[in-house]
Amino acid sequence: MSEPINVVVTGAAGQIAYSLLYQLAAGTVFGPNQPINLRLLDIPVMMKVLDGVVMELEDLALPLLREVVPTADPSVAFKNVAAAFLVGAMPRKEGMERKDLLAANVEIFKVQGEALDKYAQKDVKVLVVGNPANTNALICSHYAPSIPKENFTAMTRLDQNRAQAALSAKLNVQVDKVKNVIIWGNHSSTQYPDASHATVALQSSTKPISLAINDENWLNTTFVETIQKRGAAVIAARKMSSAMSAAKAAGDHMRDWWVGTKPGEWVSMGVLSDGSYGIPKDIVFSFPVTIENGQYKIVQGLSINDFARSKLNITSNELEEERAEAKNVLHEK
Repeated sequence: MSEPINVVVTGAAGQIAYSLLYQLAAGTVFGPNQPINLRLLDIPVMMKVLDGVVMELEDLALPLLREVVPTADPSVAFKNVAAAFLVGAMPRKEGMERKDLLAANVEIFKVQGEALDKYAQKDVKVLVVGNPANTNALICSHYAPSIPKENFTAMTRLDQNRAQAALSAKLNVQVDKVKNVIIWGNHSSTQYPDASHATVALQSSTKPISLAINDENWLNTTFVETIQKRGAAVIAARKMSSAMSAAKAAGDHMRDWWVGTKPGEWVSMGVLSDGSYGIPKDIVFSFPVTIENGQYKIVQGLSINDFARSKLNITSNELEEERAEAKNVLHEK
């Protein structure tokens, strides 16, 4: 057995955390031989609820879970953490504008960035789940200058999982037979779910998705729009945003970042743009990445047709607008 690692989950009394914490404690994220200490951060009024969550974690009787610390103090929560799940954010309500959501979240991620900078391990892996995740990750990294910018990522794995599930349903195959679907851009309705490089394993052979489905119109319209609007559809049905599926995606994202991707496969992560595929630098943009030894690399050399380029431009423009909006909120030039 390894030494326990410290893992912080913010918004720990909330719905997403409720599904995520079991995965962490059971070993499905960091591996079956990695003990963990959980640091659970939430706001003071949620401490009583958090006590109940701690009781449930104790009652799971899971051997990998060594210590659980509930707290409203960021200096306690972020102390010496190796991994951070930043789930806590102002929740998106039905009909809420993204800029209002962004303004409400800037202050949260400023505080958490400063706490990471001061207390966390310098190689901490930070996953921002709370929306608007891409720009929240950018803000957070800005306030943690001593931690490498590439250590801050935003979750688009939920969108990737949704896209994979939609394609497998269309083809009537198991979801794990579909590989390498890409989510480009923002975790918002401007994202571009791209099946043009994806494959499906059929009984006789592995085929490009485009050939297996053989319906370009469906792939460019119905498929794209369904994934873009899936979060809103869940909110309309549940009256709350995705929780169980978001928690599963957060676990998937961190597990792949921690243990690596399989040969020939890539996953989508919101990472700081280095200019790949003509995307403006210094926005957190979802790219396909491969991961080895805890380090991700953006997949290079994929062909981008005119249709895809137009979609990439729309989502990168939105992210540039969000970055400007965040700077305005922070009264920065």
